[in-house]
Amino acid sequence: MALALRVVNLAKQYRIGEAAGLNYRTLRDLLAHGLRRGGNRATIWALKDVSFEVRAGEVVGIIGHNGAGKTTLLKILSRVTRPTQGYAELYGRVGSLLEVGTGFHPELTGRENIYLSGAILGMSRAEIDRKFDEIVAFAEVEKFIDTPVKFYSSGMYLRLAFAVAAHLEPEILLVDEVLAVGDAAFQRKCLGKMGEVAREGRTVLFVSHNMSAILHLTQRTLVLKQGRIVFDGPTPEAVDFYLSSGYRRSGERRWDQDPPEMDTGPFRPVALRLRDARGRVTDTFRSDEPITIEWEYVLEKPLRGLRVGIYVLTTRGEYVLTSFDTDDLNQYRRWSERPAGRYLSRCTLPGHWLNEGRYILAVNASIYGVRTFFHEENALSFRIDPTGAVGAQWPERRLGVLRPLLPWEIVRR
Repeated sequence: MALALRVVNLAKQYRIGEAAGLNYRTLRDLLAHGLRRGGNRATIWALKDVSFEVRAGEVVGIIGHNGAGKTTLLKILSRVTRPTQGYAELYGRVGSLLEVGTGFHPELTGRENIYLSGAILGMSRAEIDRKFDEIVAFAEVEKFIDTPVKFYSSGMYLRLAFAVAAHLEPEILLVDEVLAVGDAAFQRKCLGKMGEVAREGRTVLFVSHNMSAILHLTQRTLVLKQGRIVFDGPTPEAVDFYLSSGYRRSGERRWDQDPPEMDTGPFRPVALRLRDARGRVTDTFRSDEPITIEWEYVLEKPLRGLRVGIYVLTTRGEYVLTSFDTDDLNQYRRWSERPAGRYLSRCTLPGHWLNEGRYILAVNASIYGVRTFFHEENALSFRIDPTGAVGAQWPERRLGVLRPLLPWEIVRR
C-alpha cells in the first residue's frame, strides 16, 4: 500500500513566553522581538525525534496527556508551523481541522469561506460546486450561508468548519480535539462522518482524549509523552498502555503541588481525593463499601452557572457515569452564583454497585455552553476489590461494569 505521509526525526523547540503568532508584525514588533532574543531565554522541546509512517487509507489515533505534543505535530503536518529539526513528507491534498474555524476569514460569508477553503486545498470550482449543498446541509447553516462568519455562534462556526474539512475530499484529513466543543448530537454526527471518510479509504490522523472514539474509529494509535512517541501499535493495546501509564495510585491528586499547564482562572483546582468508609484516602475499595469523592478548589472571583463534576470510565475509555454537583435542582438554584472563596464539592458512589476491576476518574469544571475552565481525563484511578461482592459465593467473573445488589423476590407458586 502506498505511503500517505512520512515523518523523520521531527522536532519542535519553543522559547518559553514567545508568542505563537509572529507572522504578521510591525517593524517595532520585529525590533523588540529581536532585542528580546538577545537575552538568555528558557526553551522547551514540544516534539523530539518523532518518526513514523502512515499508509494510504490508514486511520491513526494520536493520544497523550495535555502538553504531550499532539497539536504541535498536527500543526507541523498542516504546514501551520515549521519544525526545528527533521521533516515530514505528505503525499496528497491535506484537510485540517485544528481548532474552530481553522482557515476561515471572519469578514467572508459562509459561502465564500467554503470556496476559499476548497481553493486552498487545490480543488476546482466544479468539485466544490458538487459538494456545496452537502456541506451546507451537514452544517445546518442554510439560513446564514451568505452571512459573514464573524457573526456566527461558536457552534455554527464549528459545524461549518468540520463540514468543509470532511466533505472537500482531501486525501489526508487531520483532526484535532475539536469535537468536544459541539453538543452530543453534533459529536455523534461528526464521528459518523469520520467513520464514513475512513471507509472511503482516505487517510485520517485523529487526536482525541475520548478513548471510546479512538477505539471506535482507529485501528492504530500513537501515544505521545513529553514530545516523544512512547508507543505505536494496535489501538486497544495503545489505549491500555496510555491509561495504565497514567494511573495515580495514591488516592489523591494535588494541583497546588503540580499546577495544571493551562490557564484555568478564575477557577483554580486544589486537590481531588478518594475516601473509603472509614474516611481514609486510598485507591482500593471493597465491593460492598461506598466511595467518597472530594474535589477541592478555589474561585478567585464570583462565578454564575458553574458546575463541577466527575466522569467514571473503564480502563478501555468507556463511560460508566457522569455527575455534576448541581444536578439536583435545589442545589442548582442555591449555587447558581458562587462567591469567591475556597470550596469542596463531595459526592458518594454507593457500595454494591461497581464490578471488580480498575476505573478512571476524570474531572470537569465548566459553565455549560459558555466555557470549560478545567478538564482532566486521567485525574485518578481506583480499584474495586471483589471482597464482599454480590454473588461472591460463586467464583465466576461477573460480566458487565455494574455489580448491584438488586432486591429480588422468590415466590413459590
